[in-house]
Amino acid sequence: MIDRHHDLPLNRQARALGISRGSVYYLPRAASSADLALMRAIDALHLEYPFAGSRMLQGLLLAEGHVAGRLHVATLMKRMGIEALYRRPNTSKPAPGHKIFPYLLRKLPVTRANQVWAMDITYIPMARGFVYLTAVVDWFSRKVLAWRLSITMDVAFCIEAVEEAMARFGKPDIFNTDQGSQFTSREFTALLIGSGIKISMDGKGAWRDNVFVERIWKSVKYEEVYLRAYASVSDARASIGRYLAFYNGRRPHQSLARQTPDQAYFNALQPIPVAA
Repeated sequence: MIDRHHDLPLNRQARALGISRGSVYYLPRAASSADLALMRAIDALHLEYPFAGSRMLQGLLLAEGHVAGRLHVATLMKRMGIEALYRRPNTSKPAPGHKIFPYLLRKLPVTRANQVWAMDITYIPMARGFVYLTAVVDWFSRKVLAWRLSITMDVAFCIEAVEEAMARFGKPDIFNTDQGSQFTSREFTALLIGSGIKISMDGKGAWRDNVFVERIWKSVKYEEVYLRAYASVSDARASIGRYLAFYNGRRPHQSLARQTPDQAYFNALQPIPVAA
């Protein structure tokens, strides 16, 4: 959102966006090699035990030979953008100016492509450092419609992915996300509302609400990311791109009657012939 090469001074850009001027100049400190190893281990454990909070993860890490304090584990989880996923009362407050929308998919039969799209962000470890991956997924077919990598979890790369998905595939009736600040931001919700799309948001910490995207992340991690040690962001982008092309076009899914996501998506869009 901030353009460092624009004629408008950075402090005025920050004021227009409603963010702290200091945050514009802040450069995050690179994670140490020890922290990167811990984050990689936390990521794998979180996939297997999404209900585990920092206290349980600390014990699981210790069993694998990683020694870390619970508060440090909690700090790394926050940096990775993950939390324990379980049903609990929603006592959280949205960021100022951010609205939380109700969950619209409970007991809703999803029977066609472009009825519901979903989006999420996940942590991607590299040989040195890490990036974040976001993807727009068609709920019916599991097809990844668009995706982006970013070194920060700001809203811009999420908006880019949504805009690409709509430019290529139209728009859904309902768009589902979690309650992350990227998805509750005015910029993101305005894009969907302006396109006439109903917004649905998961219950706070409710992993079942976006379970299909969680399954896709598990496939991406175990079949691609954990088998690699990306040397750079461009290396990660190219390799993940190859995997997602395989995932969409060649990887059959048992839940789709052994069809690929591409087959399930495009077959569902074919008009049903009317008998003469």
